[in-house]
Amino acid sequence: MPTSKDVAEAAGVAQSTVSYVLSGKRPISEKTRKKVEAAIEQLTYQPNAGARALASRKTRVIGLVIPFIPELHMASIMEFVSVIANTARQHDHDILLVTEDEGAPGLRRVVGQQICDGLILMQVEGNDERLPVVRSLNVPVVLIGIPRDPTGLVCIDADFEMAGDQCVRDLAAAGHSVVSVIDWQPEVVDRHVNYVDRFMRGTDKAAGELGVTVLHLPGGTDRDVIADSVDKALAKTTGSPAFIAPDGTVQDLLRRVLSSRGLTPGVDVSVIGSASPTLADLQPIPLTTIDLRPAEVSRRAVKIICQLLEADSQGPHESLELVPTVITHRSSTLRPPRGA
Repeated sequence: MPTSKDVAEAAGVAQSTVSYVLSGKRPISEKTRKKVEAAIEQLTYQPNAGARALASRKTRVIGLVIPFIPELHMASIMEFVSVIANTARQHDHDILLVTEDEGAPGLRRVVGQQICDGLILMQVEGNDERLPVVRSLNVPVVLIGIPRDPTGLVCIDADFEMAGDQCVRDLAAAGHSVVSVIDWQPEVVDRHVNYVDRFMRGTDKAAGELGVTVLHLPGGTDRDVIADSVDKALAKTTGSPAFIAPDGTVQDLLRRVLSSRGLTPGVDVSVIGSASPTLADLQPIPLTTIDLRPAEVSRRAVKIICQLLEADSQGPHESLELVPTVITHRSSTLRPPRGA
């Protein structure tokens, strides 16, 4: 297995120069850097992670705090995890998964034991018990989500308020005067996860501006609950009904219930959901979606924390970034009347 000494001999430089090229701690001429990089590639040299950590006092590990709880749509969560891990590797970092059941003490543990250099937190609640700890840590922390008070925090998320607004406006343009929102699962709503309130705020704001009625109805994984919500929506709708189902766990049940009522998405009723392009295209009737852009949110979260780590900047930091959302039309929605 080649060593840094071998790389130095192949490049015709001192061993310390190889170290400086790898760590970036000292400026190295472009010519010398390219010679070292060429030697590294030729020898397929892999720096020892432990030695690098001791030398730099950095682990090059980012802790990713994620919830493994039954009521969440884990396929959606794993979309974030996959992109975060891949992006971290592109920035020469690894990911350590920290499960949410450890709570705030878990954050202190991984930081206090110097297991990771910084943290990314997912599923941020409105009044999240972890936030006082986050504000006290001396490492960079990036939140995917926005709490009620984001003071002193670095936050990034999809613009859920924009998403709710876009869904209502799109359905109103298709001629719907009543729009029914099938809510997230009760357990998610009860946790006051921040994106739920923001999405609903967007739907209600657009409805008020357009003179459209928005019905907020219970969601979940119980078919009877979804059936009851659909029946209530149909009873209060004049003209073609329209549904928004932002929770991925609801969408299959909703389609089945509508079918049992003789309603076909894109023909008798409009449905906007949230799913990856692949899953949306695989639906029996390809699903029109509100794209919450989880891949872009994930990439940006990693880039932000890596920038903070590279700057070797200790907190507090504060910023808030919202990633714009977009509707992708497929077959499950009625199209606007001609000339509209």
